[in-house]
Amino acid sequence: MATPRKQQISLVNTPYYHCVARCVRRAFLCGEDTLSGQSFEHRREWIEEKLHFLSQVFAIDVCAYAVMSNHYHVVLFIDEEKAQQWSMKEVLERWHRLYKGTLLTQQYCRGDVLPKHLMAIVEATAEVYRKRLMKISWFMGYINEHIARAANQEDNCTGRFWEGRFKSQALLDEAALAACMAYVDLNPIRANIANTPEDSAHTSVKLRCEQATQSQQPKTLMPFVGNPRENMPKGLPFELTDYLKLIELTGRCIREDKPGYIDENLPSILSRLNISPENWLIITTEFKTQFHGAIGREDVLSDYCEHQQLKRRQNLSHCKKLFA
Repeated sequence: MATPRKQQISLVNTPYYHCVARCVRRAFLCGEDTLSGQSFEHRREWIEEKLHFLSQVFAIDVCAYAVMSNHYHVVLFIDEEKAQQWSMKEVLERWHRLYKGTLLTQQYCRGDVLPKHLMAIVEATAEVYRKRLMKISWFMGYINEHIARAANQEDNCTGRFWEGRFKSQALLDEAALAACMAYVDLNPIRANIANTPEDSAHTSVKLRCEQATQSQQPKTLMPFVGNPRENMPKGLPFELTDYLKLIELTGRCIREDKPGYIDENLPSILSRLNISPENWLIITTEFKTQFHGAIGREDVLSDYCEHQQLKRRQNLSHCKKLFA
């Protein structure tokens, strides 16, 4: 039986989550159908555009993503503090970029004067929208619904487009976050549809590489802000240069025609997280098969299970072995 979504999301333990949505039909989500010869490459852009758009609307940041032929991966950060700082009007305006809202919320945003009892309704509605704007289910649901509708219309058919509800995993510490992001960014290389990270179309790492050449970071992706320190700004707790170097080295290692090792001058990100190069290669090539459910070291995994009232610490043996 599937675990209820509310038992998978715990902001007390972590704001980071890995989500995967998979297409149900043989007809591809993206890519080229070898049987019919029809190309669906343009659908990759649909998903990318939605991800970048929603990152500017929701209180959810995109850390990493990869759009594959029949599924896509995304690593998300839920920014609860940001959502709580929005004014009522800002919440409603953001929601109206996605949906029509109600007649009352539309009137309020137009500047119409509403009596006190109607304002109370608007305030209550805004709080409902505020919570939705920091929920992964609404974020993923918006993408999947719009892609399904557009794909069904293009394919001239009806019915389910997605395999089911999307899958999510809690990333409980920095080691789990770094490993999952690398796994997502290296998907095209493992699938042998790209030779290098910077050539991996429709991935976050390609966008980061393009912006890095201009000494910038993408505005629609969560930025790298360096190693943890006092008064640290919001962002990924790694150096961008370290991460890109690590992705490059790992990508070379997982190619079948390359030696299976990481250069001895490994980036400091692995040293700080205390992950051996051997374990790193296992994690970034077998992430989906090694881990099912929340991921992190033993102590944070135990805390997560306690908060979520889970009797079994799933992944414990693999986490203890690989994050050491």
